[in-house]
Amino acid sequence: MKVMDAVRAVAEPRRREILRLVWDAELSAGEIAERFDVTFGAVSQHLKVLRDSGLVTLRQDGRKRYYRADRKGMGPLADYLQSMWATKLDALTELAEAAERAEKSEEASP
Repeated sequence: MKVMDAVRAVAEPRRREILRLVWDAELSAGEIAERFDVTFGAVSQHLKVLRDSGLVTLRQDGRKRYYRADRKGMGPLADYLQSMWATKLDALTELAEAAERAEKSEEASP
């Protein structure tokens, strides 16, 4: 894996989202494409960039192509991505909890 290629690849938000989707599970190209509001061809191009930069592995089964994050191949970039997603998830949890508290206090007010 070339580090600069990998960094450039994950600089694009859709590619980061694709990586997050295939982080713990292998998904077909079609399953990945269903989650985006762009064409299958656009998602296919993102997958090619991720594959060429060594961030995902490809397994073919007949006509289907399955992708999975190559965490070992990523080296320290894997830890960075995982911590970035965890931080965002923590922030989202805090926002949801604050909204829930605000909603409950509005319900309690006359």
